[in-house]
Order: sequence, then C-alpha cells, then structure tokens
Amino acid sequence: MIRLDKYLADMGIGTRQEVKKYIRQGRVSAGGAALKKPELKIDETKECIAFDGQEIRYAAYEYYMMNKPAGVISATRDGRDRTVLDLIESRKRKDLFPAGRLDKDTEGLLLITNDGALAHRLLSPEKHVDKVYYARVRGIVTDEDVRIFREGVDIGAGEEEERTRPAKLEIIESGPVSTVRLTIQEGKFHQVKRMFACTGKEVVYLKRERMGSLVLDASLNPGEYRRLTEEEIRGL
Repeated sequence: MIRLDKYLADMGIGTRQEVKKYIRQGRVSAGGAALKKPELKIDETKECIAFDGQEIRYAAYEYYMMNKPAGVISATRDGRDRTVLDLIESRKRKDLFPAGRLDKDTEGLLLITNDGALAHRLLSPEKHVDKVYYARVRGIVTDEDVRIFREGVDIGAGEEEERTRPAKLEIIESGPVSTVRLTIQEGKFHQVKRMFACTGKEVVYLKRERMGSLVLDASLNPGEYRRLTEEEIRGL
C-alpha cells in the first residue's frame, strides 16, 4: 500500500507537490470516481489509477535492454552530452539508472533499471558474472596475449599494481587490425582498453555482447532499446 501522491510521482506524472495539486483538482480517478486526497492509500498491485482519463499502471521495477550507441554517456544526467536515459521515451519510472557503464565511444549491451539489488549482483566482482566484449584491436594479437590475459594483467600506473582477474581472450582473426572476443568478470575504469594497451595494442572498436545470462538482441540497432522479457528477468 502506498500513498496516492507517491503512486503518481513514481510513475512520472510530476513531482510530489505537482501531483498533490492535480489530485485536488479532481484530475485523478479510480473506477470512474475522483480521488481528491493525496494521502489516500492505494494497493499498487491491484488498483489502476487514471490521470486525465488515461490509465496509469504502477510499475515497481522496470528493466530495459539497450544497444548503446557511441557518443552517448552512460549516466542518469549530463550537462553537455546526451545520456542513455535521454533515449528511453517509454519509461515510467523516474529513478532508472544504467547498471554499470560503457565508455562514451563503446557500443553494445546496457541494462537500464531501477532494481539496485540486481545491479549490485551483476556488477560485484565477487559474483563472477561474465561480461563479454567484441573488439577490433590495432596490432597482431597472439597466443602469448591469450596467456597473459588468462593470468591477469597489471594495468596499474607507475609502481602501483592493479591486477585484473583472469580473463578469457579468444582470437577471431589476427592481423594488423585483429578481431577478438574478451570475457572479463569485473569492470575497472577503461579496463579492456588498458589491458590491451599493456600488450602494446590499441582498441579501435569495442562492443559489449553479453552480461551474465543477458545477450544483446541482434535486432536492436545502436540507440534502440526494449523491455526485458519475463524469462530474461528470471535469468538475471
């Protein structure tokens, strides 16, 4: 049971003060009857509220899969650049956030939700959740690089050691610009780029394909998104 004004504010109708005004103006109803008390308790699991005649169904949690495009920031807000939340026009919740971040120039799978407990499980290095990336790398990737990544790479600056967890590096094609698939279980700052830089190579394209059981939908073009299915949510 939650207050009527919180119900509407959570669903993005307005701030708490704004929705209180709407309620007192008689713009909110249930079953055709106007509801004029902001403090009225509502069973959000059963009741459906209408605002200006349009049904507003309560969603405690929302889960979106996005194919993040390059040039967009993985943040809730930014003073200069577009954020991933700016792209989601269909969202109900105002408390959504990206579960983990992708660099501005990195593409691919991004989970956007307001489920903090789920985000923690996916992002905690102690949970050993695989994050799989496809990359194009300037430089010839060798079996020696596979061994180095498997043992963990020191990506620290200067004398300060910062060793990654063991990672699985798969060579798809080796050449002046190699293509690879990399699986890691953590998310240090610029980690993939720093790992390859330690072997004298440069990542020129990076795309996340999978996070745990969640696989990027191949039908989503960069910038497109969709809600997660119930099966995908259960899998996470």
